[in-house]
Amino acid sequence: MLGEGPDGFEGSMGAKQYMTIMDASKTTATRNLQDLAKKHILIPIGGGRSTHYQVSL
Repeated sequence: MLGEGPDGFEGSMGAKQYMTIMDASKTTATRNLQDLAKKHILIPIGGGRSTHYQVSL
């Protein structure tokens, strides 16, 4: 994700943006983002369909 640079990951990322960057299905994108949040790599912001994630640096 970070390899996409500022245009690929600016501010926060939602499932749609992840799907585009990673060429993944919605199910895979959601599962991957949730897994990264569980590992404290990403920080979830909001909830439900409007959840976005920021990198935990």
